[in-house]
Amino acid sequence: MELIQNICCVRLDNPSSIFSFSPSKRHFSFSREFNRNPHVSFPNQPLPKPISCKISTEQDSFTINYLVHSCGLPLESAILTSQKVQFQSPERPDSVLTLLRNHGFSRTQISSLVKKRPFLLLSSPTNTLLPKLDFFLSLGMSKPHLARTLSSDPTLLTRSLENQIVPSYDFLKTILRSDEKIVSAFKRTTWIFLEDHSKNLIPNLELLRKVGVPHSCISLLLTHFPEAMMENHEEFSENVEEVRKMGFDPNKSTFVLAVHALCGKCNKSIWERCFEVYKRWGWTKDDILSAFRKHPHCMMLSEKKIMKGMDFFVNKMGWPSKEIVHCPVILFLSLEKRIIPRCKVIQVLWSKGLIKKDISLNTVLLPVEKRFLERFVTKFEEEVPQLLSVYEGKVDPEGV
Repeated sequence: MELIQNICCVRLDNPSSIFSFSPSKRHFSFSREFNRNPHVSFPNQPLPKPISCKISTEQDSFTINYLVHSCGLPLESAILTSQKVQFQSPERPDSVLTLLRNHGFSRTQISSLVKKRPFLLLSSPTNTLLPKLDFFLSLGMSKPHLARTLSSDPTLLTRSLENQIVPSYDFLKTILRSDEKIVSAFKRTTWIFLEDHSKNLIPNLELLRKVGVPHSCISLLLTHFPEAMMENHEEFSENVEEVRKMGFDPNKSTFVLAVHALCGKCNKSIWERCFEVYKRWGWTKDDILSAFRKHPHCMMLSEKKIMKGMDFFVNKMGWPSKEIVHCPVILFLSLEKRIIPRCKVIQVLWSKGLIKKDISLNTVLLPVEKRFLERFVTKFEEEVPQLLSVYEGKVDPEGV
């Protein structure tokens, strides 16, 4: 393995610099390139700020080479990471990498994990890391999901199994009551095993119980949106009060979904953006709040998703924009896989005068496929034999 030695203020982004490096002399020497090529010119603008680091020992060189070639880190990242972790031989880090690979970690995931928590390379694979991996696998989590979750945030691998992870699990089990739900929450954020539950989670749970939210809805919120349950208690309380003022029933799941939609600065920003997008389609404040009460997550859609859906329903199908107020859930459906195929069938039936023009969006888009086919395809197969082909996209509805 070629050792990297004595690098100081190296321009990593310009390996062809006219400065050359001489390891034996331990200094930079000016290249003879200038003498060979008198047309070499220097830019007037200052060079990018160099990466200032010093590699002065064989141990530094070994660590950097290992991080690059075995862990997949770019050279620049490896130099910076070597300031946090050092090793002289590959035995311990090799055993850690072998363990990770055997548990489904890809090279990219290993690189991400090492970059975030490099000192894990010095952990004991059998005594420290393996018991934690086995614990989560015992809950029913697959190796690919575990690798994806821990490479995204490997902090949990630095915590004690006995003093942090297991007690957190025991507490979550009293609320979620199944390992499947705990795994679902864990996939969304590892912090349900990291945070001090007495700080925010427990007070937030007690508040929801106090306002009358049933256990099933609390479990729903913690399972699918655990980050909302761990929000700062003061802010969480304000959101709960705001949702109550909007008229949500604490006994229904829409209450906790609305709380989630308002939790966090990011969600509030999305809420405000959606508000403006719906206004562009002629919705009033009351219309928007009405849709929000029916399906709170309609205020968490991307602008692109809303615009594409509204454009199709209003401009291509001719439905009034406020028709969607009564059924905002249709904005979540796939335009290509569900909405367009069904609406092509409806357009053919309209053109033949076989159904009324005022048919509701709910009736067309919400039934399961079997029910839709029975009601709008099979029922009219004698009058329009090609209707199934229209639905399957094999025939242009204009040619029927």
